[in-house]
Amino acid sequence: MLRDLKACVVGSGPNGLAAAIVLAQAGVAVDVFEAESVPGGAARTLELTLPGFLHDFGSAVHPLGAGSPFFLSLPLQDHGLQWIHSPAALAHPLDGGSAVVLERDLASAKSSLGVDGEAWTKLVKPFVEHWSQFVPEVLRPVPTIPRHPWLMARFGVQALQSAKRIAHGFRSDRTRAMFAGLAAHSFLALDEPLSGAFGLIFAISLHSVGWPIPRGGSQSLTTALCSYLSSLGGRVKTSSRVESLEALSQYDLFLCDVTPRQLLAIAGPRLSDGYKRRLQSFRYGPGVFKVDFALSEPIPWKATDCSRAATVHLGGTFEEIAAAENATRNGQLVDRPFVLLAQPSLFDSSRAPAGKHIAWAYCHVPNGSSADMLKKLEDQIERFAPGFREAVLARRIFFPADLENMDANLVGGDVGGGAMDVRQFLFRPTRRYYATSAKDVYICSASTPPGGGVHGMCGYHAAKMALSRLSGARR
Repeated sequence: MLRDLKACVVGSGPNGLAAAIVLAQAGVAVDVFEAESVPGGAARTLELTLPGFLHDFGSAVHPLGAGSPFFLSLPLQDHGLQWIHSPAALAHPLDGGSAVVLERDLASAKSSLGVDGEAWTKLVKPFVEHWSQFVPEVLRPVPTIPRHPWLMARFGVQALQSAKRIAHGFRSDRTRAMFAGLAAHSFLALDEPLSGAFGLIFAISLHSVGWPIPRGGSQSLTTALCSYLSSLGGRVKTSSRVESLEALSQYDLFLCDVTPRQLLAIAGPRLSDGYKRRLQSFRYGPGVFKVDFALSEPIPWKATDCSRAATVHLGGTFEEIAAAENATRNGQLVDRPFVLLAQPSLFDSSRAPAGKHIAWAYCHVPNGSSADMLKKLEDQIERFAPGFREAVLARRIFFPADLENMDANLVGGDVGGGAMDVRQFLFRPTRRYYATSAKDVYICSASTPPGGGVHGMCGYHAAKMALSRLSGARR
């Protein structure tokens, strides 16, 4: 029986909480240890600038949170979670005052993309129509035999291509620019294999489940997960940093929502030398330079359609974004970085005092960079929203080191849990996936499949593996 087991989960990010819930559902007694005073990891909402302005520390918009097969299986709405969808999911402004705007409705997107409407529809429609079969396949380790082989074979042919190759299939510079913004979420150079896969997944999720924000901020998702875990008997202990698993001898099982660097620090004595060497070779990806803004008014976009979207991609043409991402991938800084911006208070008035607003923005930088990118980041916003700086009441700047100080998993500012190139996509962080060389220790962070994003599936799969092995051992 599993009910006499005690499990410890280290870290209360979405993956740690997902792992804890899976264990608790199986009857295992679970304690979650969180180093910070507020649970959630990167999914926290805090007053980072001025009182009453509620900013998301990390993730702000959650396409895979709303579409996560595991989260959808939980009664999170009964624990306070509400999703808000902006009228448009994404806006990508261009010089001259226009913008490419993507609606959740695929027919509307087909119409708005003009000469590329048919090509866009052909690219994403098969997966949008079969989202419920598609998403469990892409949010797990790459299987030898997928459950839906024809669907995944079709995706695989496209996903292995670079974003540059896919974008060549569009006739309009506008559509190519928009796809570059989607693919840039990969932190890869846009001529690298797999960069196209990220663009496709973000596009498919946009038309399947949208790109929503949680009412009240990302903390609302964390709060709902904690509340549901509590209803199962699980406990979350904040301000409880774990320095070593050796100090937690009362537990039978450990699931660690940490990256390889932290796993080596807290579980080193339990791990084999060979496994430790493989963890030490794990590579982290580029970092981010992030700024949270308290604003006196909405951002004054030249393209007014940008005010219809919670997410705005700033970077101009495909060529500009590709050049910026290629430079970052090679450890260089750029004058015109690609900027991801979220403006949640346009659609959720609880996020700022009456009449005021917030914005969340970051650009990619080399891992651990100490360069001050504030002017360059704001210049990109001003490029498409002249007068933006005049609306800024306060700003909170996060260099990569600041992000890591607030969440140890964000090593060097890497918000994806490690580089997501071909090798680390297939075997993440090692060929063991969630298992380690210690039979009672598992890793369940974004450094495992399927990687970064607020979806909880890393924790879900790790806990399922642990339970399966425990059940087999007790037969």
